[in-house]
Amino acid sequence: MDKLKGKIAVITGGSSGMALASAKRFVEEGAYVFITGRRQVALDEAVRLIGRNVTGVHGDASNLEDLDRLFDTVKREKGKIDVLYASAGIGEAVPLGAITEQHFDATFNLNARGTLFTVQKALPLFNDGGSIFMTGSVASIKGFPGYSVYAASKATLHAFARGWLNELKDRNIRVNILHPGPIATPMQDQVLTAEAKQMFESLIPRGTMGRPEEVAAAALFLASDDSSFVNGVELSVDGGFSAI
Repeated sequence: MDKLKGKIAVITGGSSGMALASAKRFVEEGAYVFITGRRQVALDEAVRLIGRNVTGVHGDASNLEDLDRLFDTVKREKGKIDVLYASAGIGEAVPLGAITEQHFDATFNLNARGTLFTVQKALPLFNDGGSIFMTGSVASIKGFPGYSVYAASKATLHAFARGWLNELKDRNIRVNILHPGPIATPMQDQVLTAEAKQMFESLIPRGTMGRPEEVAAAALFLASDDSSFVNGVELSVDGGFSAI
């Protein structure tokens, strides 16, 4: 239980779902974790659930001042970063013909712009040999009606990863994408109807949604030295959903 012993990890959007499960797993494996969330109540509860070796920083990853406050806190408390899991994101189904500027801007501001500046602002604190990975989505490699803007925002992340791993190769910092499939999370409950959930489950070979803990296991792999020769990949954690 010490794959991340002595490591400092930052997880944005870590107050619920897959990112919270990952934060808990990272702490169990010896890391100290900083998590962010936009809702203070949820963030406080996440800190309570994790229980130790964690700092919660209230903030929105699309807000650059909030990101500055996050990394100022990390610098003040620990002075370094070994692992960055840029997980903050949103997804809403809006079909072509109904897409608004507000929907596009909100989606790209958090999923793409927010991820870019999260990584960029973390770099001055990053240790050489560290690991950066971002939450993508299988939606970016499959075509789902209503999710074109969301899918495009997530597809952007792989373009980021390919460029960044080249720019960071002299520091041996790896950059990867974690692609969850349909995962049973509080956010999923907010954006999917019961009928949509049934449809997605019918496309998973085992017939049931993934669990946040299953994504956390893959996140631990990308965060740890177990993935030392894994760089620039899109790791799908979807039960075969994207393969059929």
